[in-house]
Amino acid sequence: MVRLVFILIMAWLGIFGVSAKGMLCSDSLVTLKGTVRDADTKKRLANVNVYIPGRDVGTVTNGDGVFALKVDREDAEGKLLFSCLGYANYRMACSYFNGEEAATVYLNPMTKRLGEVTVFGGDAKNLVEEALRKIEVNYPSQNQLLNMFYRETIMKGSRFVGISEGVLDVAKDNYKHRSVLRDRVRLHRSRSLLSQKSRDTLAVKVQGGPWLSVYLDIVKNEEALFDSKTIDCYAFRHEHVEMLNDRLHYVVSFKPLVSLDYPLYSGLLYIDLQTLSISRAELSLDVSDKEKANKMFLQKKPAGLRFSTREVSIVVTYRQHGDRMCLDYLRSSIRFKCDWKRRLFSSAYVVVAEMVVVDVDDKATMGIPSSESYGSKRLFSDDAEQNWDEDYWKDYNIIEPTESLEKAVIKLRGHANR
Repeated sequence: MVRLVFILIMAWLGIFGVSAKGMLCSDSLVTLKGTVRDADTKKRLANVNVYIPGRDVGTVTNGDGVFALKVDREDAEGKLLFSCLGYANYRMACSYFNGEEAATVYLNPMTKRLGEVTVFGGDAKNLVEEALRKIEVNYPSQNQLLNMFYRETIMKGSRFVGISEGVLDVAKDNYKHRSVLRDRVRLHRSRSLLSQKSRDTLAVKVQGGPWLSVYLDIVKNEEALFDSKTIDCYAFRHEHVEMLNDRLHYVVSFKPLVSLDYPLYSGLLYIDLQTLSISRAELSLDVSDKEKANKMFLQKKPAGLRFSTREVSIVVTYRQHGDRMCLDYLRSSIRFKCDWKRRLFSSAYVVVAEMVVVDVDDKATMGIPSSESYGSKRLFSDDAEQNWDEDYWKDYNIIEPTESLEKAVIKLRGHANR
């Protein structure tokens, strides 16, 4: 079991306040905007996937069900696909959303009654074990080079105090063996969108952030979640059958059966009904034992500071690429509080790291040399501040911290492979 997801480093430093320029729009881009609602209740739907099938162009709706998507004019001749857990997929012409007023889309809840579902082996644990056994046939059998976009944000209360982003390559060995020893990460470009201001006395930094693409690939990294030993530490249960990406999936919940010297996860696995591939995992760390949880994340802190982990969550998704499943998206979030001895008030922080795949090269013959590999102990926020390259980012000099990561990728389209 991996005990390190990411490490927080806290020190006496001036922390940063947001300062950025507005993004300039290109004449070659068209903005598609709209709102997504439930067809029955008219409720706004958050986290709806909005994308153009067959193209690396997409976003998700925000908490108010709103999306705004910049696409090339040639892509604006196609159709948008809307997909969301529990709702039927819906397609509509891009031209419907290319107007001054935001259009509204209504998604229909999945009302189709499913016939009797025969659960594999009649036991949820057997189903998960079989999904693990089929990794070799469901995931890449050859090496891959993934181009990814990474974002790291730190919030104190409701205010962003740290935002760093980067474009990177991730060389992944094939999935024939559940090992990440030969996987490598190479950083192309990085930036910090903040200017230094001494507003606070506490800085929070994340160590080895881009290595999440290696650590949290739960299908490939057996130490990240389940292996032949740790799988017996969990209880599994069938929850229901859910439609995901136009395919039926078993939804299996799991929770710890035992207590170890490090905290375990509980969560949900989405397993394809036909192929038994894992398409999505939602994990939540047991933080009831504060000492264990704190030890897992905190590397160092100032004397007199009390640190308390409150919540840790992880989402990993995989998407069909050709005849195999491919890593698609990663998100880790840790919420914690800090207070000083003999002080009345405490401060709440949230650190979020996100990664999304922009492009996949299945014919990569060369990996990433060790000399070019990004070290797992490096501080990404420091690298981003030092490696600012205005000529590289050009007009794409601001990505709002509340925007979806998928939307950020679209803004950077064309820059990633420079």
